[in-house]
Amino acid sequence: MTFLAVLVLLASYLLGSIPAAAWLARGRGVDIRKVGSGNSGATNVLRSLGKGPALIVAVFDILKGALAVWLARSLNLPPEWVGLCGVAAVIGHNFSPFLGWRGGKGVATSFGTIAALDPVAGAGAFVIGVACMWLTRYVSAGSILGALTAGVVVLSLERPAWMAGAILFLIALLIWQHRANIGRLTAGKESRLGEKVR
Repeated sequence: MTFLAVLVLLASYLLGSIPAAAWLARGRGVDIRKVGSGNSGATNVLRSLGKGPALIVAVFDILKGALAVWLARSLNLPPEWVGLCGVAAVIGHNFSPFLGWRGGKGVATSFGTIAALDPVAGAGAFVIGVACMWLTRYVSAGSILGALTAGVVVLSLERPAWMAGAILFLIALLIWQHRANIGRLTAGKESRLGEKVR
């Protein structure tokens, strides 16, 4: 079981590390790391290439996290390993070997992981996150608030320690990845959703 669990953990990391945004953008003659925020994620694709490519990237990145959890569960790995595999997918997305250990900020992949681990927490994160983005047009603010909502849900509902630990780790990582955005938000310099970038 331990050998299988390690293999699935590695597979989850490699699945998460597939840089859909970078590869899709490259196919259109754009180096996603040299435009906009430089992040390999759906938001940067939206600002750089438009809605269609951004939707493809967002769905793919969400599925990476959900599939990692599904794979671990389908192989009857212990719950703790299921959580670790979801986390591994997000780490792979954020620190991809295909992009020189860089990547996106893990919002979509974290959402996919959280929703697969705990659909109630995922639903809460989605509703609050999207509402915040719609009202403020700040993707970063919506992402952070949605993630925090998921944390409140898992703690309020007293989910198992392994699940709460995995989700809280993902929330902390997401906030850390957004530290520059938080600085721009407080300074009033953050880009809003729909704004094009050069």
